[in-house]
Amino acid sequence: MSMDTVNSIVITELRKSYDRVAGSETTYAVDGVSFDVPKGQFVTLLGPSGCGKTTTLRCVAGLERATGGRIEMGGQVVFDVPQKRFVRPEDRPIAMVPQSYGIWPHMTVLDNAAFPMRHGRNRRRGQDIRKRAMDMLDQVGLAAMADRWATQLSGGQQQRLAFARALLGDPEVLLLDEPLSNLDAKLRAKLRQELRSFQEQFGVTALYVTHDQAEALALSDTVVVMNQGHVEQIDRPEQLYDHPRSAFVADFIGNANLIPVQDVSARREGGVIAKTGVGTVLCLRSSVEEDHRTGSGGFVCVRPENVEVRTTSQQETPMLEDDEFIGTVETSEFLGDRLELVVRAADIPITISARAGLGCRPGEDVVVRFDPTTTSYLAS
Repeated sequence: MSMDTVNSIVITELRKSYDRVAGSETTYAVDGVSFDVPKGQFVTLLGPSGCGKTTTLRCVAGLERATGGRIEMGGQVVFDVPQKRFVRPEDRPIAMVPQSYGIWPHMTVLDNAAFPMRHGRNRRRGQDIRKRAMDMLDQVGLAAMADRWATQLSGGQQQRLAFARALLGDPEVLLLDEPLSNLDAKLRAKLRQELRSFQEQFGVTALYVTHDQAEALALSDTVVVMNQGHVEQIDRPEQLYDHPRSAFVADFIGNANLIPVQDVSARREGGVIAKTGVGTVLCLRSSVEEDHRTGSGGFVCVRPENVEVRTTSQQETPMLEDDEFIGTVETSEFLGDRLELVVRAADIPITISARAGLGCRPGEDVVVRFDPTTTSYLAS
């Protein structure tokens, strides 16, 4: 990382364990997690339920006291085990939007928005509170509802109110714990665009938690993929999708065909030659260093949209080129813009997103081709 890069959050070897039953081994919800959140960036913690992402966020907020590690915010240490330092949540430069929004039902929309200016870390006085709250409500489209009870708002409006209230606390870091998960799919897609737009407009640093892959890819500058308390990969969304470093990341981010590898050897001009059940596959992408591209195990990874398929004539045996295989169509689903196929080759199912007009039917033989430039070898 460049020395000129300013980080709003630096997390180093963070660990969090919970009380164990007598005689059992210590288990960690978060085990040695390290990552940085650059100032003004939108960083997402992504992973399945139980992977440690929400626990990590709560440790950053100070709502959980970690077992080990170090957390810095804006260059100040807010948690450090050796130093016995723990800064209370209310003294950290943060605002948090929880999954349930945390809207006060006995307050109006205006009073909810103004709450952090009256009672928060950066308190204000006088008429400036109402003016600033109204200005913010206007920016999120809620100014006309300022005098309504908060319970009279829809789910999407409550989400906007929670975001406005958080920003009015003047936080250096905005923490968001799956704030869109309670909304329907269409509204969720609309509000994630608004959320990113607001974050960029106000220049606030955001640390976001979700299990929704599409949400993470659409919103984030950087995604931290977590699994069983560990970090699997930290990368830009495009890199995560195109260059996963593990079978877990490949399978969790989008759809992927993961074909077990029996033997692997390096190729002079780069890439890997992998022997699989469907045949020999050339992979020009690899998750391992060139010096270690030999041995056995691992997976060939290819996305469904990167698998080419063509029909064959029943009267003649097709001529196969490199990285081509014969398979039989098991299922064929017309999805409007594409044809979703499952082709079985050497008893291995391969999912393919083909053009809608291909016209493949179950039971027909087809030729499947993996393009080496979009095919990866992932070490086990």
